[in-house]
Amino acid sequence: MNIESFQTAQVYALNYKGDIIGGYIADLVVDNKVILEIKSVSALNELMAAQLINYLKLSKLQVGYLINFNSTSVVWKRFVCTS
Repeated sequence: MNIESFQTAQVYALNYKGDIIGGYIADLVVDNKVILEIKSVSALNELMAAQLINYLKLSKLQVGYLINFNSTSVVWKRFVCTS
């Protein structure tokens, strides 16, 4: 796999009826196709998963990885959003 480009701290605006009411900041976006959300916590949880799913919906990207480096081995989960 060749990585063509990546963006760190990619901002996705949250719009409601044409007004920007907030936003989300994804840790890393690779080739404008995949979001990598990096964590260093004792365990991944459902709130972190929901956060990544929201990033995928706002960005209109389909694939994201939730990655945790705070354990004896790297733990990751893959998410696919098709809606």
